[in-house]
Amino acid sequence: MTRENQFTSSIVWTGNTGAGTRTYRGYDRTWNVEIPGKPVIMCSNDPELGGDPTLMNPEDMLLSALSACHMLWYLHLASTAGIVVTGYRDEPLGIGETAPDGAGRFVRATLRPRISVARGADLDKADAIHRDIHKYCFIARSVSFPVTIEATFTTD
Repeated sequence: MTRENQFTSSIVWTGNTGAGTRTYRGYDRTWNVEIPGKPVIMCSNDPELGGDPTLMNPEDMLLSALSACHMLWYLHLASTAGIVVTGYRDEPLGIGETAPDGAGRFVRATLRPRISVARGADLDKADAIHRDIHKYCFIARSVSFPVTIEATFTTD
């Protein structure tokens, strides 16, 4: 039997510079993610749309969530398969497109984890784990664009 999981977040616009949205250029595209008991994440819009390039934007967060979910499931499945992971770093790449009317969407993403495993690990088995993750990861199961994996491995 499946069970329902609930997630919540507060998104708080911080960009009112005094006149609200009276004019299109008169407000900042900044906001916070606020979840009780967790650090506040200061965010902004994509820089191409007037956002602050030093802050996380929704696209950064979606790609990061996808990568993090994959990593956490990889670590779990590797552990249960007897693969000792000693390091994991991903530099995912998301590709989006913007229509002439401004509507955008992700069209694909590539996860590119560099994984260190203990000497003697079965690298074929370690690589095969990636194929099972899409069955479990909330984020990967929820996105409508293709996600590919280009993993590389090193041994300690």
